[in-house]
Amino acid sequence: MTAHISTASPHVGSRKERSASTKAALGSFIGTTVEWYDYFLYGTAAALVFPKVFFNGLSPEFATFASMASFAVAFIIRPLGGMVIGHFGDQMGRKKLLVFTLVLMGLCTAAIGVLPSFESAGYWGPGLLILLRVLQGFALGGEWGGAALMSVEHAPEGRRGLFGSTMQMGVPAGLLVSSGAFALVSSLPDSQFYAWGWRLPFLFSLALLVVGMYIRLQVSEPPAFEKLAEKGEVCKAPLKEVWANEKKKTLVMVFFQSVANVGYFLITVYALTYITQTLHLPRSLASTALLVGAAVDLFMQPVFGALSDKIGRLKVYGFGTLFLGVYAFPLFWLLNTGNPVLIVLAITLGLGIGHAATGSLHGVIYAEQYPTRYRFSGASTAYQLSGIISSAPTPLIAAWLVAQTGSSHAVSWFVVVAAVISMICIFLAKETYRDPIDA
Repeated sequence: MTAHISTASPHVGSRKERSASTKAALGSFIGTTVEWYDYFLYGTAAALVFPKVFFNGLSPEFATFASMASFAVAFIIRPLGGMVIGHFGDQMGRKKLLVFTLVLMGLCTAAIGVLPSFESAGYWGPGLLILLRVLQGFALGGEWGGAALMSVEHAPEGRRGLFGSTMQMGVPAGLLVSSGAFALVSSLPDSQFYAWGWRLPFLFSLALLVVGMYIRLQVSEPPAFEKLAEKGEVCKAPLKEVWANEKKKTLVMVFFQSVANVGYFLITVYALTYITQTLHLPRSLASTALLVGAAVDLFMQPVFGALSDKIGRLKVYGFGTLFLGVYAFPLFWLLNTGNPVLIVLAITLGLGIGHAATGSLHGVIYAEQYPTRYRFSGASTAYQLSGIISSAPTPLIAAWLVAQTGSSHAVSWFVVVAAVISMICIFLAKETYRDPIDA
């Protein structure tokens, strides 16, 4: 790991600056929570509902595979969203584009809640489902980078890890709310749950959209971008500059979060299928375990974010990476016991320690790697390309490995390989926690 020590000293700023920082952090948290609620809602439904509602014309095995593939398709379009929205975000500012992504995601999610099933509309149902999933991926591709920049660029010097983690807290918060919504409707009898119960959490997205819009509209543009705009130095071709100046760095950042992505989507998506279909345990248990794990993840993220302000981003991230690699086998040992308490513990440890120590820092690490001129495009492109490589295929690879080997051991080794890749990238990355954000 390399480190660059700046002489800049932390400061708390004026009351106006502190107010702007707090509003930006709150706006990023709420907006990101809404976006990820919508996104994870689909993941939960892809594991528990869609195989029986939209893909029930296939065999059970292929229905699950098709449903997981529909979940993964959003990751393919996310880099395009990151590039397009990032381009305009570097030219027009962060705020306008964040409002656009929030509206697009919310409307797509609500529309999924009224789609016709395969039995009532044939292939129109799954076809429209996949189209809406693609639009969700495009929206999230731009949302993540904009929200990260809003919280990090507004943050007081010396506290960017803590403030940046507030945006990342929207990920477990969105998972928490979506899991809670599914836990409520999962108690319905199967006939009601598959007929209309599963649709209610999707329609609830409209209420969250209104709240998110109100808060996001109160946030101002970050000072770093406003300074560029005032000087007339806004980047005309941000992606071109990223390619010209940051090829090696961007390649490292594409693979940087390999184990965080693999571990997270293994736990939050594939584990639901593993618990319900492989272990034949109630879906309510899977939803409850995810609910508890997301709550602990939400609580621990600002702890790790603040710690990174004290000892550095890469040390904290390295700890989380090692934990996920070591935990790959104990995770399935605990799940395979079939004991409800141990299953909840398995999910909670993976999310509350492994993901919290890594995921909490994605926003601040990626934002700090790029200069303000093309930060939106650079951070978004690197982050979203990593999703194609390590996030999208994880549930599919895990399902295939278990089907081929009849055991979870191969999946655990898959996580270990991802951890090795992340550790290599950590040693190649630059430590930035003491660098000024507008350097």
